[in-house]
Amino acid sequence: MQHCGVRMRFLHGIGLCAAVLCCTALVAAAGAEPSPTADTLAAALKNVSGPRMLKDVVSLSGPEFSGRQAGTTDDLRSGLWVADRFKLLGLQPALITSKPLNPVVGEWAIADQVLTTRIQDSPSLELFSGDTPIPARMGPDFLPILDSSSIKASAPVTFVGYGISDPERGVDDYAGVNVQQRVVLLLRGKPDHYQPHVTQADKERVAREKGAAAALMATGPILSAYEARRGIGGAPMASYSLSKEDRRLAGAWISTALAEAMLAAKGRSLKDVQAQLNREPKSQSHDTGVIAQIAWNSWQTKGAVYNFMAMVPGRDPKRKQDTIVIGAHRDHFGRHGGLLFPGADDNASGTAVLLEVARALSKLKPARSILLISFSGEEQGLLGSQFYVREPVRPLSATKAMINVDHAGVGNGRLTVGLTDLPKETAMKAGKAAGRANKLDLFGFFPGGDHVPFKEAGVPTATVVSGGPHPDFHRPTDTADKVKPEILESTARFVLALAWQLANAP
Repeated sequence: MQHCGVRMRFLHGIGLCAAVLCCTALVAAAGAEPSPTADTLAAALKNVSGPRMLKDVVSLSGPEFSGRQAGTTDDLRSGLWVADRFKLLGLQPALITSKPLNPVVGEWAIADQVLTTRIQDSPSLELFSGDTPIPARMGPDFLPILDSSSIKASAPVTFVGYGISDPERGVDDYAGVNVQQRVVLLLRGKPDHYQPHVTQADKERVAREKGAAAALMATGPILSAYEARRGIGGAPMASYSLSKEDRRLAGAWISTALAEAMLAAKGRSLKDVQAQLNREPKSQSHDTGVIAQIAWNSWQTKGAVYNFMAMVPGRDPKRKQDTIVIGAHRDHFGRHGGLLFPGADDNASGTAVLLEVARALSKLKPARSILLISFSGEEQGLLGSQFYVREPVRPLSATKAMINVDHAGVGNGRLTVGLTDLPKETAMKAGKAAGRANKLDLFGFFPGGDHVPFKEAGVPTATVVSGGPHPDFHRPTDTADKVKPEILESTARFVLALAWQLANAP
């Protein structure tokens, strides 16, 4: 009987312990944040709205913000507009600092200085073959390089192929020609047989060192695979030379048709000449017989690039110090030479996607923290993203991934995704969750965009671009009526699914 009593007391003790453990678990469950489920994401994806994003694209690309050139008050006002949206969504500011805050942007932005160049109204490019004029209209036929120096010159035009001078590697487009005080005409890009990377700034530097008075640049009639895939045509595109030199060379992008007309003045075919340049590294440079008269004024002013930021804090005590960054640049080219560059696809569309994803995340609780950044200065050499990487508000060592959204509003309905240090399976899983698995085209590293400074800092990146042609790229015709709400919706759903997956991964 004594043995039986001991046994009964032992069993009673087990029951008490079980009851205590059960109550403890119930209390902990009541105080814990709910774990994310597939249904949570599915509901958020269902509420993504293309028409709502299109309204944002219309606002950002409209005359109120005058093209959002970095360093101008127009761009600052567009950033404050983004910050107001962050506030309405109930998001937290990301900037935590003991330094005095900028009275205009407060804790919603960080800023860095920039020099901003403007081209006066009515720039002039007149071309003559003997006494015969070759018509050149501002906009359809030529656009000054947007950080070009002022110029007033009349000089002969010399064609210099791709504008590369690298005799050690067997390519010298300046061989056999003297371009001192002449205008050089050169092609965009490089031939496939020349391996080193060449930038527009590199070509400008070489032309200046050779003594050129100015440079005219054109896309050749034979497109590279990238140019064809992106739908880059023959019209001139806005761009900066991004030269680091104090003395910038004046220059302009011209249309393919105008370049063809200049070579035709002496019976040459630009297509045949480009084909020869692409086949072998033999110089095809020659005097075109054309005289160029170029005149415009430009001036520089000091300004600032502003990165506007908001935070969705993580719910998991062990993972909330980790960060997933979602970024999109909102700057474009502003007004130059009397033309407005609206930048609807580039990149009011990406900014609209950023805000739509922010709307969805404001109602969710990811395990890791998610930082939303509206960058400026992308068009002037990734200034905003480079500045963030130099002075991050969240440690880069704890930044698990950066998702960049750019050109998200036109195309063929597919999504082009460039990945660095992220497995393709991750993107495909997000695509499946978003209902876009059969519309993804996955690639490796993309060489341009605000993801690049993060990649160089060792952060895994994903770049999301709407697939297919973008025919109004960097042109005054990049207007909101070209943007398709269904493409915005597809992009936003994929970005949301990818961010949610990365934020909740083990």
